[in-house]
Amino acid sequence: MFLIIGYVIILASALGTYSVHGSLGALWVPLEYIAIIGLTIGYFVASNSIGGIKAVLKAVPSVLKGSSMNKAAYMDLLAMLYEILSKVRKEGLMSIEGDIENAHDSPIFSKYPSISHDHHVMEFITDYLRMMVGGNLNAFEIENLMDIEIETHHGEAHAPAHMVASIAGGVPAFGIVVAVMGVVNVMGSVGEPPAVLGKMIGGALVGTFLGILVAYGFIEPIANQLNQKVEEGSKIYACIKAVLLASMNGYAPQVAVEFGRKTLYSSDRPTFIELEEDLKSRKGK
Repeated sequence: MFLIIGYVIILASALGTYSVHGSLGALWVPLEYIAIIGLTIGYFVASNSIGGIKAVLKAVPSVLKGSSMNKAAYMDLLAMLYEILSKVRKEGLMSIEGDIENAHDSPIFSKYPSISHDHHVMEFITDYLRMMVGGNLNAFEIENLMDIEIETHHGEAHAPAHMVASIAGGVPAFGIVVAVMGVVNVMGSVGEPPAVLGKMIGGALVGTFLGILVAYGFIEPIANQLNQKVEEGSKIYACIKAVLLASMNGYAPQVAVEFGRKTLYSSDRPTFIELEEDLKSRKGK
């Protein structure tokens, strides 16, 4: 939503101020638009594998959606981890084997659809719970493995944002290319009247205008939004990591989820009292 609002402000500022002293019709040079769009698409295709292209096309529409992770979702996550760890504490590690192997049918996980619908998150949780059940790795080894996996996930998730940012960096240059081609065309028409030459020079400069406006006004914001979404999406893994490691180090479930709560951004973090009351209210259900 804010991306669209920003676009409206950008267009109103650029075209609105120009229209006060110039004709908007002078900016309509279709061939300049077609050339810049074609160069941009060509750069995008040439710079990526098919997997990279699919990743970018899949990621870009997400900037129009709000984040699925908010305070309520994190409270669900912490409550789910608290419940599974409480079961471990009461009945032993082997008691959660069925929940791990059949997560979609688990009576615990199915209570939290806001978390269980995320395949990557559930895979992260169940994989490390499975390692805990196996009992062959200590907390230090699992923490190191978690860090590697989170770093890998972070790198993969950032790839579309980096590619979009790269496109934003190239588009102004394409605008210059189009402008230079326009100037070359003008040089071949030096015998024309000044009014005609002026129109041709103005049309050539539209390429530079378009390249800069599109790059920094439209494409760069998408890259920034994608980066922000990656940071927001990665926080859930840090929270899960903190909770599971605290449990492995012998802390009670109530204390373990507090470790996870502390990793969250202040805007999404429930207070200690809010989380405690939420966990108590869920026990009665």
